[in-house]
Amino acid sequence: MSGVLRPLIERTTWRRWSHLVVGGALLMPYWFLGMGLAPFVPGDGAVAGVLVLLVFPAAATFVTGLVPTVRLLESSLAKELLRGPAAELVPGSAGNRESRMRAGAWFTLHLFAGVVVSGLSLAVPPVAFVLVMAPLVDWDERFLGAWDRSGAWGEWAAPPAGIAAVAVLLALTVASGALLARLAPRFLGPTAAERLAEMEARAVRLAERNRLARELHDSVGHALSVVTLQAGAAGRVLDTDPAFAREALGAIEESARAALEDLDHVLGLLREDRSRPAPQPTLKDLGRVLEQTRLAGVSLDARVDPQVEQVPAAVSREAYRIVQEGLTNALRHAGKVPVRLRLGVDGDRLEMEMSNPLGAGGAGAGHGGGRGLGGIRERVTVLRGEMTAGPDGDRWRVRVSLPLTTVQ
Repeated sequence: MSGVLRPLIERTTWRRWSHLVVGGALLMPYWFLGMGLAPFVPGDGAVAGVLVLLVFPAAATFVTGLVPTVRLLESSLAKELLRGPAAELVPGSAGNRESRMRAGAWFTLHLFAGVVVSGLSLAVPPVAFVLVMAPLVDWDERFLGAWDRSGAWGEWAAPPAGIAAVAVLLALTVASGALLARLAPRFLGPTAAERLAEMEARAVRLAERNRLARELHDSVGHALSVVTLQAGAAGRVLDTDPAFAREALGAIEESARAALEDLDHVLGLLREDRSRPAPQPTLKDLGRVLEQTRLAGVSLDARVDPQVEQVPAAVSREAYRIVQEGLTNALRHAGKVPVRLRLGVDGDRLEMEMSNPLGAGGAGAGHGGGRGLGGIRERVTVLRGEMTAGPDGDRWRVRVSLPLTTVQ
């Protein structure tokens, strides 16, 4: 018995019933409009009735459903009231022809299913009440004139019939709501084109997050490596060479400030805060990175062609980060060893080479860890460039070649 009565106490049943009732109410204006056009419909009464009550409302509701906003409203309503499979709907306006056609078909289905359930919800309860009370109340013949009460069971058969009518109404409501909940994702869910667009947008977001991760790794990682070495050097000579210690502390302050600016920028992008200007260092700003590296105690032999400041902005930004990451790798994995940097333009390509003596651990010392080389390779791949990295005799060498003509 509890299983039979469960639909009566479940919220889902009454939510879905209200969804159907809303549909029935929305169909009324179309019926009234059709009745107003009835005098102008040719044919006999039966034909006019079908046109007014079925054909015209069906066509009008379908056309209404083609309006993009209708899909947004219907998907929101289905998500909130139908629940079940419909709870996974993401409300949105119809963006293409297929989604509009589906929304039109759904709107028609919703309204016509709703008007059936609404009509029965108005008619069945009072009729069932009259039937249930028939053995106890001497109703006027106008209430039960069509009921054959002859025989011993005639009058007492009315209450079961009334209860059965209510049960049928309840079953119809539950079945209609469950069916609409199952069909809603098919009609109001994303089309194949929308799913493809969402996948492309997700890929763009993922690429942007990866880019931000590279930016954060390169800028903050370099700053922390430089700060660590500078702090160690300042601590060792604090008493014997106060001037150098003050210079190192000043460099630490500048490196930390730059890292905080980059960190604040990246966090702002993750919060979708577009109000702040995005710092986009290029090769024109390379001098600051080289100076910070030298202040960290690294003997840096850098030869930079002045023409590199004229390369396209996209290449310049990525090349700046590549140099920064290469110097960070040298500091992190080899220590205060002499570093050689060559950067110049050769025809339509930007050529870069960084090398340093291998650390005490040999060819593999430290170079396999972290994201340094992986980040450099990703940047080079995006620009369709070429890269080699690895031991070359007793040195670790990174060569990068980036095309200039394919980047606008």
